[in-house]
Amino acid sequence: MSEVQALMRRLGQAAVAAAVPLALADTATKNRALLAAAAALRERRVAIIEANAADMRAARAGGLGAALLERLELDEQRVEAMAQGLEEIAQLADPVGAVSAEWTRPNGLRIQRVRVPLGVIGIIYESRPNVTADAGALCLKSGNAVILRCGSESGRSSAAIHECLQAGLAAAGLPAECIQLVPTADRAAVGEMLSGMNEYIDVLVPRGGKSLVARVQAEARVPVIGHLEGNCHVYVDRAADAQMARAVVLNSKLRRTGVCGAAETLLLDRAAAPALQRSLIAALLEAGCEVRGDEAVRALDPRVREAAEQDWYTEYLGPIIAARVVDGVDAAIEHIARYGSAHTEAIVTADERTAGRFLARVDSAIVLHNASTQFADGGEFGMGAEIGISTDRFHARGPIGLEQLTTYKYVVHGGGQVRPG
Repeated sequence: MSEVQALMRRLGQAAVAAAVPLALADTATKNRALLAAAAALRERRVAIIEANAADMRAARAGGLGAALLERLELDEQRVEAMAQGLEEIAQLADPVGAVSAEWTRPNGLRIQRVRVPLGVIGIIYESRPNVTADAGALCLKSGNAVILRCGSESGRSSAAIHECLQAGLAAAGLPAECIQLVPTADRAAVGEMLSGMNEYIDVLVPRGGKSLVARVQAEARVPVIGHLEGNCHVYVDRAADAQMARAVVLNSKLRRTGVCGAAETLLLDRAAAPALQRSLIAALLEAGCEVRGDEAVRALDPRVREAAEQDWYTEYLGPIIAARVVDGVDAAIEHIARYGSAHTEAIVTADERTAGRFLARVDSAIVLHNASTQFADGGEFGMGAEIGISTDRFHARGPIGLEQLTTYKYVVHGGGQVRPG
């Protein structure tokens, strides 16, 4: 057995042991841990930012791309957001033990469907050190032990944040092993989580680039919750309000270009006013966004570059957007079905019937009417932080928050009933 295999086995055994008392912990105890961890984040913010600065220097020297650098960077505002996120999770209803359905059979048996933790969750993520706080807190509140494996580029930052989570656990009297951070950058640790720890890990959640998620989905020997990419679309209908369309399009694309809910393709209704079409393309270009368009879009503005077929499939995660003119809402729906990744799509229109058609027929995890795709976020859904947006169709879809990190069991109450032969 290699050194990494031995290390990961120890982490797995410790997580399984910690999962038992955590699953039985009451809500008040879990909330004390979360609030103490939030306080620790604020108290240690200088150390966290210094650790992140070291990560940023190493990442720049290693040639990390601009989108990943943006995700990696921490400042006082982002540390405070992490602390507030933990406090918000503490305020949310505890899903563990909740009875989602209850009924009584003719023979007197009373049956309940009760929410329970998944067990031990393994989370593999890149770049974003805030995932350490979000994922650790969500797993804690949902009663799951967690093994976190951050990318090497965020190792120092994540370790500093993890220390705050550990301080919270200690303050609440919970085992430190409830939240563990893999203490090695050796890539063999990821391989162990995927295929060597199925006796310890119940579910894997990848959060990162397409290559990471594809590898996890291909090699994992336990269930996986995740999405490959966020190729999100905004469709501007003929009945769209011009001012609203501008605001939604610009925010969807440019608020933060490196998030999975950022719009990557703009679809314009051919019947929309030419002035509206031109103004949207010009607004994107003038905001510093490169536009790659079909022939009709290039005719609107000479600054638009020609789109290749691959552009309709691409998640840019940067200031680039593909743009196409389509023949109405049905053509927009067809385009999304062909090129989309089933993540998040938006329609801008004042026509409720058209909106209803789009919302009903687009088969993505999140569909929005007259709102930015950047609302694809568990916090914005009132779910607290989330550890990703699932495009799966089984178990969980959309933001993965507290409820999605639980499963259920059936609890049956009887009075001596036996089944007749």
